[in-house]
Amino acid sequence: MHGLITRRDFLERTAAAAAAAAVVSSSRGLAAQSSSGHMFISLNGAVAPRVGPWPAKAELAAKIGYGGVDWDFAPAKEAGVDTTKALFDRLKIVPTITNLPMRGPFGGEEDAFDAQLAQLEEDAAFSAAIGCHKWMTTLSPASPLPKEQQRELVVGRLKKISAALAKSNVRLGLEFLGPLYMREGGPGGAPRGGGPRGVPGAAPAAPAGGEGNGRRGGGRRGGGGPRIPFIWTLPETVALAKDGGDNIGTILDVWHWHHSGGTIADITSTDKARIVHVHISDAKPMPPEEVRDNMRLMPGEGSIDLVGFLQALQKIGYTDGVSPEPLGRIPPDMSAEDAAKLGYDTTMAVMKKAGVI
Repeated sequence: MHGLITRRDFLERTAAAAAAAAVVSSSRGLAAQSSSGHMFISLNGAVAPRVGPWPAKAELAAKIGYGGVDWDFAPAKEAGVDTTKALFDRLKIVPTITNLPMRGPFGGEEDAFDAQLAQLEEDAAFSAAIGCHKWMTTLSPASPLPKEQQRELVVGRLKKISAALAKSNVRLGLEFLGPLYMREGGPGGAPRGGGPRGVPGAAPAAPAGGEGNGRRGGGRRGGGGPRIPFIWTLPETVALAKDGGDNIGTILDVWHWHHSGGTIADITSTDKARIVHVHISDAKPMPPEEVRDNMRLMPGEGSIDLVGFLQALQKIGYTDGVSPEPLGRIPPDMSAEDAAKLGYDTTMAVMKKAGVI
């Protein structure tokens, strides 16, 4: 039995490491830290889809000059707390956010969901121990259930997730999906199961979907799918988050905000505590029925009011990560390094224009 640790031992050790990480992170002296009072740029897999297995993405983020990285949960946890903390300390970047490591959080049987909560607590303790207190998952904009019934189900699940994450001071952001075809369902339409859709590395949702940037679960390909519109706007997502728990908020993706008909007023009327993370890209003018998720542009290449968007976030006091997520924009022959640099440079230019960095 020598060398083996129990789950209780693990939680105790990670809790101690999390306390130490809070002290260490303040000493990193990074422009990326929200305590600096400024937003910072975090590398998302969508901007460097061919970067290679973890920790190559973290290494690339540091090389280009990103302040943080949207990190991969499974390989980081496998490496362990000490190794992963040492990686971020050496690279001098922040572990910005990762995917909710849970299968089908808003689908499947309640018993199967409940069986994952103990593991969720352990995973949250690991995340906190390496200095990351932000997770994300996708909120499907359509459901096989009537809206109120689906909302009741999601709120019930969120309350349980909230309680599990609160023990490690971890927050969960729900990414709402705005384009018309996603909420209508059908072929190429809305995600099924409400599973994780953010950075790679989490347990896959059921059923698994997939996009070119390594997102899994909640995919948008294939036939069938839910057809009853659910929630796809910032105000409704924030209201849902409030009902789910104090540590539940939203992932504010400018692409989805734009295609949901979102307004600057929607942002300025949102409590900054409910904005967990931000994704940025751009869009060309298109009829709503023609919009697809892989038609994004680099920040500054399209028609979205990114200056107004970023200034609205600054107005409410948001001082955290902004991840470029230009799905479909990276040429197939572009190297990961060139793509990451393009994402960084275009995002930095827009943020400087807005005066938020």
